[in-house]
Amino acid sequence: MKQSKTYPKEYTPSDILTQDITVRNNLLNAILTSKPKKTIQNADLFKVMATRRSTRKFDNKRMVEEWKVDKIIAAADTAPTAGNFQGFEIFYVKDTKVKEKLVEAANNQPYANTPVVLVFCKNPSRVKLNFPPEILAKFAIQDATLAAAYSQLAAHALSLSSIWIGMFDEEKVMKAIGTDLKPSSLLCIGYPAQKRGPRSRRNLKDLIHIV
Repeated sequence: MKQSKTYPKEYTPSDILTQDITVRNNLLNAILTSKPKKTIQNADLFKVMATRRSTRKFDNKRMVEEWKVDKIIAAADTAPTAGNFQGFEIFYVKDTKVKEKLVEAANNQPYANTPVVLVFCKNPSRVKLNFPPEILAKFAIQDATLAAAYSQLAAHALSLSSIWIGMFDEEKVMKAIGTDLKPSSLLCIGYPAQKRGPRSRRNLKDLIHIV
């Protein structure tokens, strides 16, 4: 049975966009369901979430396999977004000179230069909803943040580690990667130099508020 699509009342997609969505979904499905070169060790989502740790020391001599990068980026594309308009863009930084500029832009944090660097940028122009610009900008930063979080979990599921960088000079990052889109975060990914154990978290009773 053919599924019908429901769109926000403020927007009706064109035939061209519908075709683009079909192409995108076919490609996305091919990447996410492709058989990996090795068995994915952390296939259980809850285990992935419980064991993920931020890493600041990477094995920079060990390159990340491209099929893993494909899955990490594809995972970002599955994240929920406002109106399903995907109000974000990802810049996959390979150029070592650009990575060096990102280190400077990120307050000289050296791990901004790792085997895989993804810059998540907000693109509110993609959000075709009838709301004020400030609301569309809020949607875009939420979209970009969720996408980065999905990528981070996917990276850990693939036996990689990552560090999320949110402290940086926006203008310097934009100039380094050559865009007028404002960045929301840098996600630096690679094989860890050493594995880290669990860290203590606050009690759930201190986190949850029932109203």
